Amino acid sequence: MQAFRNCSLCAGGNLLKGRTDFLVARRNMAALRLSAAVQLLKDKANVLWSGSLQQQQRLLRLPQVSRCSAVAFSVVSGLCAVPFTHQQVENLSHESLIRRASCLVTDSANTHLSQTTLALVDALTQYAKALHTLIALQKRYIASIGKLSPAEDDSIWQVIISQRVEVGDRLEECNRFESNWINAINICELSAEAAYNSGAEHACTATRTNLQVAQVKVEEVREISKEAEKKLAETKAEEIQRMAEYASSIDIHELEGVPEAYLRED
Repeated sequence: MQAFRNCSLCAGGNLLKGRTDFLVARRNMAALRLSAAVQLLKDKANVLWSGSLQQQQRLLRLPQVSRCSAVAFSVVSGLCAVPFTHQQVENLSHESLIRRASCLVTDSANTHLSQTTLALVDALTQYAKALHTLIALQKRYIASIGKLSPAEDDSIWQVIISQRVEVGDRLEECNRFESNWINAINICELSAEAAYNSGAEHACTATRTNLQVAQVKVEEVREISKEAEKKLAETKAEEIQRMAEYASSIDIHELEGVPEAYLRED
């Protein structure tokens, strides 16, 4: 019995010792792994910091350079609003920006001039057409003096009055568009001078050419309207003479049927 107890104690002691040795070995293995991991991190850190000083400085300067580039681009685009490519950044200067701005001004001035010229030319054309219509009506009336009944005479007279009103409206429209056109001419002259002073000779030459073309075109249409005004004046003179002849050829009492407007000069 005593021998069995001694064997049991020996077996228990051996088991306890085995467990202890196993725990110690496991702890040593964990410590070894931790040491290896720490050494690996140190090696990687040494590799990262062993790069050239120039590369480190470049990496450190990247945020600053990007920020400065963004600010510079914002200032330039906000002040002058001149588009440019990346290859042209190094060539930008105050003179270059002023020259490009002058080109933009001349482009806008030319557009304004073309629109006002088109409006004035169209207004003068419509005015000339209204004048010719009035001339045709008055000639028709002159040819029919003494041949129409009072009702027909009054009907033609109402049409003539309406046409005279339209001629007045067209003339007022011409005066309004001509004022805008003159302003556009002045703007183009100033923009051409600014372009020339900034060194943009091509923009200056193009603007002066557009000025000449616009002035010639407007002058041509003006001549047409002036010719129509001259014919209208001649028609009025003919009308007055014809009315005087007709009045002298009839009895004074028959003049009561003649509209009063034809007996006075406009």
